[in-house]
Amino acid sequence: MSIRKEIMKIHNDENGADMVEYILVVGAIALPLVAVIIWFWKDISAWAGRLWNGVKGGTTETDPGDLGH
Repeated sequence: MSIRKEIMKIHNDENGADMVEYILVVGAIALPLVAVIIWFWKDISAWAGRLWNGVKGGTTETDPGDLGH
């Protein structure tokens, strides 16, 4: 009967339920976000490239220290 009591304790224990709910909420938010990033990857990278060129000064000249690698 000791095994039956242990199984019933495990079955009635709800300590992990909150963590499972948090994981499901994070997954419900993160998975669609990852899908959108993958879907629009080219647009996002082009936008980031334009921003980076603006930060660099908008020139396409190579840096004198650049070895062309």
